[in-house]
Amino acid sequence: IAVDNIYASPVLLRKVRELGLSNPIVVSPDVGGAVRARAYAKKLDDIDVAIVDKRRPKAGESEVMNIIGKVRGKDCIIVDDMMDSGGTACNAAKALMEQGANSVYMLVTHGVLSDGAHKRISKSKITKLIVTDTIKQESNKLEKCDKIEVVTVSDLIGETIRRIHTNESLQKMFETMFK
Repeated sequence: IAVDNIYASPVLLRKVRELGLSNPIVVSPDVGGAVRARAYAKKLDDIDVAIVDKRRPKAGESEVMNIIGKVRGKDCIIVDDMMDSGGTACNAAKALMEQGANSVYMLVTHGVLSDGAHKRISKSKITKLIVTDTIKQESNKLEKCDKIEVVTVSDLIGETIRRIHTNESLQKMFETMFK
């Protein structure tokens, strides 16, 4: 069966541009996400990238060791594919702010946000967490945490379906439609 991978990056990038950050830097939450971070940075006028160097002492825990890159005076944009408990993101935001960052925004495609995540995020140094609606968020939890914003991928999915139906290129959609 043919499968097409649809990326939420056009929707998330549009949101970043709307924020109008004056001194942005893209941050990878770990070494494994560096390629994703570089791709976002390139789409944002080839801005700088930093990487959070972390270790996991045991399953379900993370400890930030170092920040690779210069974040002092920058508006940090952490990009990740998924967030579950939010612990790693909150630790990363704290470390970035301790290194002199102005703000920390987080872009996440799939916001699992399991029990306790909303509370953790609310108390964290994260300025704003932007997640897509690929996973339904409970409105009562969102009301308790004004740091979380949900953006929809419905137009992206609709355009993808239209292009598949009319045999048009999805690659061109990602290159042109969502600049």
